[in-house]
Amino acid sequence: MHQRIEGKITGLFLAVLFFFTVPALTAAEDPLQLRAISAILVDGETGKILYEKNAEEVLPVGSMSKMFMEYLVLAAIKEGKISWETPTVISDYAWRISQNLRLSNVPLRKNTQYTVKELYEAAVIYSANGASIALVELLAGSEGDFVRLANEKAKELGLRNTTLVNSTGLDNSDLMGMHPAGTSPEATNLMTAKDLALLAFHLLRDHPEVLTVSSIPRKTFREGTPDAVRMDNWNWMLPGLVYAYNGVDGLKTGYTAQAGYCFTATAERDGRRLISVVIKTDSYQTRFSETRKLLDYGFNRFAVVELAPTGFDENGQMTLAVRSGKKETVTVTPAEPLRVLLKPEEKENYEAVFQPAPQLPENRGLKAPVTKGEVAGYLVPAVKEGKRVPAYEYLTAEGRNRERVPVVTTESVAKAGWFTLAIRRIRAFFANLWQKLFPPGKERKTSLRLPAAVARAAATPCREAMVETVVQDNHLSKKERSFSFGCTPTILSTG
Repeated sequence: MHQRIEGKITGLFLAVLFFFTVPALTAAEDPLQLRAISAILVDGETGKILYEKNAEEVLPVGSMSKMFMEYLVLAAIKEGKISWETPTVISDYAWRISQNLRLSNVPLRKNTQYTVKELYEAAVIYSANGASIALVELLAGSEGDFVRLANEKAKELGLRNTTLVNSTGLDNSDLMGMHPAGTSPEATNLMTAKDLALLAFHLLRDHPEVLTVSSIPRKTFREGTPDAVRMDNWNWMLPGLVYAYNGVDGLKTGYTAQAGYCFTATAERDGRRLISVVIKTDSYQTRFSETRKLLDYGFNRFAVVELAPTGFDENGQMTLAVRSGKKETVTVTPAEPLRVLLKPEEKENYEAVFQPAPQLPENRGLKAPVTKGEVAGYLVPAVKEGKRVPAYEYLTAEGRNRERVPVVTTESVAKAGWFTLAIRRIRAFFANLWQKLFPPGKERKTSLRLPAAVARAAATPCREAMVETVVQDNHLSKKERSFSFGCTPTILSTG
């Protein structure tokens, strides 16, 4: 969390520097007017980005980069490579850093074994740098090897603008000449707010047990021994601490002279989890006050709204064509309501759009036999045609898939026999011949365009598709309504 224990002069200098370096944004560009160089707020379930400010600017991030250590320690425990009780020997490097009380530390002893649990709690609660180094040496053999592992993990998780040079987030200049080989003596860890949010997102999804320790407000290191140290969590927004905020249970603060005061926070209320990041604020207080603004914005301005209910009434029942079936259509319905996180006033700009499953190629419908409950596609949210509103972005490509619901068949359809199929082919032949010989006199074409947001959301490359329907009168009848959805549009009839 905190890297240095700085004095009033440093704080004043940062405040002045911050005043002159934070870009001046209008209220329209930045409705929260955050006093931070960079910030982001995302939904913890889907990774939907609810707010961002300079979120892709590469900046020093201090101890927030210790989340890599947390991720890899928890992964190693889950894989059985180490346990919470694994004894850990303190190297000369870890010992020397731990004795520097200008940094966040619990003093460690040489020739003394510590458990992984003791060191992990010190590193997470108190941001103890020596303890963090001891842990990464246990995991990888050396800090340099750990840095390589962590940079590889960053790429694997999709962090595009992350460069780590050490495990603690300290500036290399604070490592007393013992910084990892191949890194510059003046280098520091660099990330973006978006990368930090994505790292926190993966950490919470892959290792939710991280909150067990990050939520501890205070604890005594090696209680009952001569080495006992009271550890107050640097996250002062936890319950019982000075800036307590309802629902906060993690994750990581950070500070260096280069990074300023930073904080990656997470909070949960009424089943909704948010993740926020602020980088380079000017004081302890500011990083927490600006985090409060972000979390208030997420919890108070956004709500889960329903775009489509489960099922349809008899006047809006949807059917799909069935190829080679005893019945030529099958009824389909959403398995559950389509609910998405939006500002309530934005609901009128969005609609539920059907996205076909891969087994619906070339707009030809399902192939018999069809089983009841078979997934025919998905309802997904999309910006209504003609609405000039920006589509929400997500931290990951799969994020959109977390805001969709399956559309399933409500009945089974057996495969038709050869005689039935032959009769249908003959009937279709003469119907097509009749259309060519006697084309309808009065007709018009109604085109329904696939919303661009849905095309972008699909897993395969899409084009903006058109569905054309020939209509004999001035209004679409119930049986002639068309719906556009997915990359390959499919016509649904209503009965």
